[in-house]
Amino acid sequence: MPLRFTTAGESHGQALVSILEGMPAGLPLLAADVNGELARRQQGYGRGRRMQIERDTVEFLSGVRAGETLGSPIAMTIQNRDWKNWQEIMSAAPDETQAPRKRAVTRVRPGHADLTGLLKYDREDARDILERASARETTARVAAAAICKRFLAEFDVRVASHLVHLGGIDAVRPAEMPADINAVADASQLRTLDPAAEARMIAYIDEIKRAGNTLGGVCEVVVDGLPVGLGSHVSWDRKLDGRIGAAIMSIPAVKGVEIGMGFGTTRVTGAEVHDEIHMSPGSPRTGNVRRASNRAGGLEGGMTTGEPLVVRVAMKPISTLMRPLGTVDVATGESASAVAERSDVTAVPAMGVIAEGMIAIVLADAFLEKFGGDSLGETRRNYDAYLSHVATRLGG
Repeated sequence: MPLRFTTAGESHGQALVSILEGMPAGLPLLAADVNGELARRQQGYGRGRRMQIERDTVEFLSGVRAGETLGSPIAMTIQNRDWKNWQEIMSAAPDETQAPRKRAVTRVRPGHADLTGLLKYDREDARDILERASARETTARVAAAAICKRFLAEFDVRVASHLVHLGGIDAVRPAEMPADINAVADASQLRTLDPAAEARMIAYIDEIKRAGNTLGGVCEVVVDGLPVGLGSHVSWDRKLDGRIGAAIMSIPAVKGVEIGMGFGTTRVTGAEVHDEIHMSPGSPRTGNVRRASNRAGGLEGGMTTGEPLVVRVAMKPISTLMRPLGTVDVATGESASAVAERSDVTAVPAMGVIAEGMIAIVLADAFLEKFGGDSLGETRRNYDAYLSHVATRLGG
């Protein structure tokens, strides 16, 4: 069966729920494997006070026993510590007084799901929309993705990210990337590999915060260790670049995605875009060949080439401003200033971790699509047999 996941929960509800189905049995898995990723999602200069309240940790409800997956659905919860302050507001029980709920939102925010969701679902209070539309939901995604990363790590596939742009300031990409990108990026307040740019970005974040405004930016996800041949060219919905694009664009506030050179390919000739191929005996993971460059970003024809997968993700500025934009009050129909919910100045560094997670989920699904297996051992045997076969091709 395909790997699939779903999440449930509201931003200020009692807990978030994550369910991952299709992971093979026998994968070593500890709560610490998930908690480490949840902690990474909470970091980043420019985050709001919510990150000081929550200390996200996971509890396994099913699918894991004695430190290993069982092959059955893995259900997890992450408690919201802020729930104690929101129980009356977010309670599922009806209010017998029929009084309006506290903290009702009628001054809808431009750029958020508030107004469109309120109209679509025929609600009076936009909180019924924004609580689920909140990026807090991505915590549950990262929990599911952490398991997928743990699975990919069994096959030496490493998923990492770093910030390359924030609010008009570019970070210089190192000529030679660190062997462990996340170890270096996570040591940075903005998860960037350019300390000089980081200093300018932090000063700008402080300036924007004083102005009651927000900033967007771009993160780059790099995946090393993928074998040639994940995905397929045969149907639109099996092309890996399409699956990655859909997953990335589902992240709140993400407005763009590039693979490899991306939009840069439109500005130069084909000779400056396509990667020349040369023989590389003893490299079965890439088909005993290598690309002289990696402008394609590790994908050709909807399939992995064995070169590093490189994906850049653009996030718009957060739509909650402390000096709100103009809107309408849906309760009165009059002009008003938008509500100012508690928020971040920027969440681009955290978005990089979420993008890692969504790509890891897509890749784990493609990996199991290619190699199958009800147990980790079966998947490994199939993977090893495939590489052994590929090793005999093209001069092997």
